[in-house]
Amino acid sequence: MLIQHYCWNRSYPLTERSLFMQQYHTLKEQYTTELEALKQVHTRISMLRLLLVLVALLCFYFFITSEDVVALIAGLIAAVAFPFVLQWHRQKSEQILFKQTLVEINTNEINFLEHRELPFEDGNEYHDVAHPYAFDLDIFGKKSLFQYLNRTATHIGKSYLAGSLQSILPNELIEKKQAAIKELTAKNTWRQEILAHAKIANDSKSIYTNIVDWSLGPKKNVPLYLRILSFVSPVILFTLLIASLFDNSGWCLKAAEGLFLIHLMLIGSQLKTIRKEIVETDKIESLMHQYSLILKHIEQENFQSEYLLALKEKLTNNGIQAGKELDVLAGLFARVQTIQNAIGSVFMNGFFLYHIHSLHALLQWKTLHAHKVAKWTTVIGEIEMLNSYANFAFNNPEFTYPLLNSSYTIQLENAGHPLINASKRVCNTIAFEDGNFVILTGSNMSGKSTFLRTLGVNMVLAGAGAPVCASVAHIHPLPVIVSMRLSDSLSDSESYFFAEVKRLKQLVNTLDRRRCFVLLDEILRGTNSDDKRSGTIEFIKKVVEKQGIGIIATHDLEVCNTTDQYPGKLFNKCFEVEIISDELIFDYKLREGICKNKSATFLMKKMGVI
Repeated sequence: MLIQHYCWNRSYPLTERSLFMQQYHTLKEQYTTELEALKQVHTRISMLRLLLVLVALLCFYFFITSEDVVALIAGLIAAVAFPFVLQWHRQKSEQILFKQTLVEINTNEINFLEHRELPFEDGNEYHDVAHPYAFDLDIFGKKSLFQYLNRTATHIGKSYLAGSLQSILPNELIEKKQAAIKELTAKNTWRQEILAHAKIANDSKSIYTNIVDWSLGPKKNVPLYLRILSFVSPVILFTLLIASLFDNSGWCLKAAEGLFLIHLMLIGSQLKTIRKEIVETDKIESLMHQYSLILKHIEQENFQSEYLLALKEKLTNNGIQAGKELDVLAGLFARVQTIQNAIGSVFMNGFFLYHIHSLHALLQWKTLHAHKVAKWTTVIGEIEMLNSYANFAFNNPEFTYPLLNSSYTIQLENAGHPLINASKRVCNTIAFEDGNFVILTGSNMSGKSTFLRTLGVNMVLAGAGAPVCASVAHIHPLPVIVSMRLSDSLSDSESYFFAEVKRLKQLVNTLDRRRCFVLLDEILRGTNSDDKRSGTIEFIKKVVEKQGIGIIATHDLEVCNTTDQYPGKLFNKCFEVEIISDELIFDYKLREGICKNKSATFLMKKMGVI
């Protein structure tokens, strides 16, 4: 064996850490049992539904052939019962889908915690190489922090989670979010039910955009004369039909037929308006129904934290219940959408002007409530974002919520990278006082880059209100800026070196405005060694003068002498590698001072390269 890794991690005892895993298994078994019971009931209802159809047909047949009144009554009873049984069947179908989704959610968590797969969306669409830290710290993309955290299923939820990882909040808001996340951590089944409804909604950016555009679109009304006719004209039509039974001339029937055609012409005059209101209605109806169920879950839950109470207040102010209103909207969309059923539409509109009533009800709802839809859906987004962090806290009970300060102090004890398996995670302790900056040295593969990402990711988590992977954390949330991973931009005719200089310029400009937490990994790699050394030293001086806090990793040991010029502000730390029994030994433990041992030459000789 060429390389050995000494791993150390601070984790809860197995019995304590296994509690949340056991809960997932218990919930999966519970929902699976409930699912099987629902399927049996669903099958029986299906059989009953078929039986009612057969009974109705047979009874009506017997009545026609024998004029048996009992057969007629039995047939009518079966016909009347059928829509109720059909609705019962639909309810059970919805419950089955809900339970199936809950089983899937717990299966995903088990697979995730057992490191079998990462079955969550990775947020690659939010990838931005120009962001101050997102690209360098693997915030988005495959095996990213976003994918590790993501327990959202709606477009707005994903957007809120992505946004929370792209900025650092002020202390007061972080503390409010911490309290909310702590409260939601204990509501595991409630969080899963929210996620299940969100998954069933199966929305997308385009569908969400359509409903928001609809809600913000122009408010119209059905003309007053049509609203009056929609009530008066059907009454006249049915009066004529009844009168035709006693009219031997046939005039009443002809008048009724003419009125029937007029009704269809009136509907035709509103067809353009109706079609504008039902863009992707079949999907939006389902989406609104699931949104309404999510909002009802939020409205019915008792919260204690200020942040969650404020979100709930957005749904229930002025005596309006958002969940109920969105359910009404789903029903209105369903009613208007039936105009696409040609045969049914002709019958319902010819006799009743049904879609005039439905359109009027939808436009009335739009006038009264549509302007609130965007606000209500943002609550769903925020709840999904908070639930993701709460799930993260639930799965990692050993993580801690940082204590916040405003004294530019950052202290992390036993800090590790949260995405690394706990059994392989190596934790280190580091502290930055006001204006401290560290020069970090170490050979290749010694752990420098991983340590920089450990600090960066934990700062991002702290800035979002989430727990961090450390035993103790005192943090002043600062803007994070990182230069670790850059690439040539062929489309912009931009070299690697120029891209890096632009990033360093971005860092300096940010430091001119406010103090930042800075993480740099081997800067100025695109130039010769002397130029790189002098440039690195001058840049370190610039960062220290601007009171930047953070770390720069370098292989150039001469850069470490810069600490002599800034006693108490600039420090040397390192990761070492040992050669024992002709093998490289990495322990990934942070040490004071400058790296002494080297591994490149030894490794090349060992592998026969030189």
